[in-house]
Amino acid sequence: MYGVIVPVIPFAIQYRAGVPADSVQRWVSVLLAVYGAALLVGAPICGVLADRSTSRRGPLLCGLAVLAGSTVMLCLGRSIALLVVGRMLQGGSASVVWVVGLALMSDSVGENEAGKAMGYVTLSYSLGILVAPLLGGVVYARAGYYAVFGMIFAVIGLDIILRLLLIEKKIASKWLPAEAVTEGVRAKEDDSEKNIPLTDIERTGPGGQIADQNDGRIQIAPASGKSKLPPIILLLKSKRMLAAFWGNLVMAAVYGGFDTTLPLYVNKVFGWDSLGAGLIFLALVTPSFAGPVIGHFTDKYGPRWIAATGLVLALPFFVLLRLVDHDSVRQIVLLCALLAGIGGSSALVMTPLMTEFSSVCDAKERKQPGVFGPRGAYAQSYGIFNMAWAAGSLIGPLWAAGVVQTAGWKTMAWTLGLLCAVSVVPVVLYSGGQITKRKEQS
Repeated sequence: MYGVIVPVIPFAIQYRAGVPADSVQRWVSVLLAVYGAALLVGAPICGVLADRSTSRRGPLLCGLAVLAGSTVMLCLGRSIALLVVGRMLQGGSASVVWVVGLALMSDSVGENEAGKAMGYVTLSYSLGILVAPLLGGVVYARAGYYAVFGMIFAVIGLDIILRLLLIEKKIASKWLPAEAVTEGVRAKEDDSEKNIPLTDIERTGPGGQIADQNDGRIQIAPASGKSKLPPIILLLKSKRMLAAFWGNLVMAAVYGGFDTTLPLYVNKVFGWDSLGAGLIFLALVTPSFAGPVIGHFTDKYGPRWIAATGLVLALPFFVLLRLVDHDSVRQIVLLCALLAGIGGSSALVMTPLMTEFSSVCDAKERKQPGVFGPRGAYAQSYGIFNMAWAAGSLIGPLWAAGVVQTAGWKTMAWTLGLLCAVSVVPVVLYSGGQITKRKEQS
C-alpha cells in the first residue's frame, strides 16, 4: 500500500490539493517522511504490546482496520493537512502489521532457517515495491485517481480475510502430533552446555557471577530467569543489534531517497509521466527476487561478509548515476543498469541484516534461558527493526530532496553511496557477533 501511491503523489497533490508546481518536491518529501515518523514512534510500542498479547491475529486485524481508515482519508482528502494526517495514520498501521507479521514468522520457523525465511520476506517486500508503483502508475494514467484507491481497498479486504483464516502455531499444536509441533521450534536442546564466546558485558552470569572459563571459552550455566531490564532495552544494549539497526536504516534511506526523487527526475530528464515513473522501479527492485537464495547462504555462512559485500558494491553504482543527465535510449539503458546494480547490492544487505533481529533474541535466550519472559521478545526485536526502517524512511526523503534542491541529482547520488560505504564498518565489526570473538555457535 505504501508503494502504490508513490508515483501518483507528485501528480495528484498538484491538481487535487492545489500545491504549486515549485512546491511539489517539498510536499512529496513531507508526505513520505511523516509515514516514516509515525512508523518510528509506533514500532516499539507495538512490539511491547504484541509480546504481551496472547494472540498475533488481534493486533494484525487492528492494524489493517487503521490502514483502511487512513486510506479513506488519502482517497477523499483535498487539502495538504488531511493528506498528511492520513499518511501519518498509514505509517502507524504499518508499524502494527510489520512488527506483528515478522514476529509471527519468527514464531513459526527454526533458527537454522531464519535467513531463508527472511529471504522470502525480502522477496515479498520487493515484489510489493515492484508491483505497487507499477500498478499505481498504470491505473492512475489509464483509469484515474479513484481507481487506484479502489485497488488498494480490494487488497486490504483480502488481507483482512486472510488474517481471519490465520491459524497460529499455538492453536495448531492442539491438533498436531508432538513430533510435528516441535519441528520448526528454535533448536535449544543442549544449548545451556554450549561454549559461546561472550563480550565483557555478557560474561556476567546469573546473580552477577562471572561464568567459568576454559581455554578462553565461556561455559554457560543455566540462567536464573527473566532479566530486570525491559526486553527492548536489553536488545538495544547489543552491539550486534545496533549494527543491524544501522544497516537497515541506511537501506531504508536509500529506498526513501529514490521514492521522493526518482519519479520527478525521470519526468524532468525523459519527460515521463506517472506510468514511466512507476516502470523505472522495476530495475531497482527486480534483483531483490534473489532474497531466498541470499537467505540460504546467510544461514550457511552468516550475515557479516554478505552484507558488507553489498554495501561496498553499492558505492560505484551510486557514483555513476551522475552520468545520466539527458534524454536518449542509451541513457535510459544506463539508468536501468545502475538501478539494477543498486537493487542487487541492497538485497545483499537487507536479507542478512533482517535475520539478525531474530538471531540476537535466540543468542540471548541461549545464554540466559527465559531472559525475555515466557512470551519471548520477537515482536520487540522487530519493533526495533521497524524503528530502523522508519528512521531511514524519515531521513531518506528529506535528505535526498534537500540535496537535490540545493546541489542537484549528482550530489544526492554520491552522498547516498558514501553513506553505504561508511556503513561497512559496523556491519563487519558486529554482524553475526563481534568479529574479535570466535564465531558464535547458534
